Amino acid sequence: MSGQCKNVKWGQMCTEKDQVGVTQLPELCEQGLARYREALVAGGVVADRVPDCLVDLGLFRCMPDNPGSLVPVPPALATASLSRPIERAIMRHQDALMAIRATMARVEVVYAEAQQSGGTSVEVLSGESVIGAALEEAVQSCREELLTAQPNGGRSPELLAEALPRDLALAARGVKQRTLYQHTVRGHGPTLSYIERVVNAGAQVRTLDEVFERLIVCDNKTAFIPGPHDRRQSALVIRQPSVIEYLVKGFEQAWSRAVAVGEAPSRLRPPLLTDETRRAVLRLMVEGYTDDAIAARLGISRRTVGTHVQKTSEVLGSRSRAQLAYLIAQTDLLDHSI
Repeated sequence: MSGQCKNVKWGQMCTEKDQVGVTQLPELCEQGLARYREALVAGGVVADRVPDCLVDLGLFRCMPDNPGSLVPVPPALATASLSRPIERAIMRHQDALMAIRATMARVEVVYAEAQQSGGTSVEVLSGESVIGAALEEAVQSCREELLTAQPNGGRSPELLAEALPRDLALAARGVKQRTLYQHTVRGHGPTLSYIERVVNAGAQVRTLDEVFERLIVCDNKTAFIPGPHDRRQSALVIRQPSVIEYLVKGFEQAWSRAVAVGEAPSRLRPPLLTDETRRAVLRLMVEGYTDDAIAARLGISRRTVGTHVQKTSEVLGSRSRAQLAYLIAQTDLLDHSI
């Protein structure tokens, strides 16, 4: 409330309560301060001269023997009256939190026993919201290093907008971050913008033609990998040290083969975007993979796969896919730029 408050009416003031619940504290106007100072000096004030804000703040009370007058209340008493219901609500919430934790502590015992009896340190998560919450908690607790492998090309702007503040906060805490993408992200604007921000904050990002699988490892203690069925709705949380060590070794091998991303987005279109991708397409074709399978593994479209195959066929003069595979296998084309 700004400016002058409206004068309160007697009927409104005489229904005051001993405890006032406040959801939004009324603003104390200059006229209210002047009336409060006047009442302190005079010992009271006529009811119709008291602004709303003073009554709402509990700074005036009715005089039992003189209903037409109000007496000022010390600020400490008014503060206690306003605070009391809020403090009680906080205490109720604290009691509820303690009850939740006590109940869940008993459930945690049963859960841990079941996990141990199964002889595994693998937890199955189902549902995007459950997976997201578990990932968020693990990443927030990360203190030393976060490793991630993100296949399937560029990420959606929505996912990048969600990940950016989290990853920048990790960098600010001094957490080392290393991320693997496929070469195809070098042509994806939103992903490049995200990479530029996190690299400037201290993260390291590299790309290679084919990422083995999606992976997140926090402090070499907790790992997340896709579940066995619907990969968006299922995930595995792994805490077994030997399994995590195995996954990290695979990451390190891929990291050693990857190419660093450290340039501005306008310069992130090197020849390897075509040369390396084409070699990967041809290698998988020679190994017998279909165009659909190649596209899925490299994070590119089926049409792009077909384009690479067609251009190589034109260079070698092959008239069929089988002949092309034979010619490639008999040469060292996969070891040189095409």
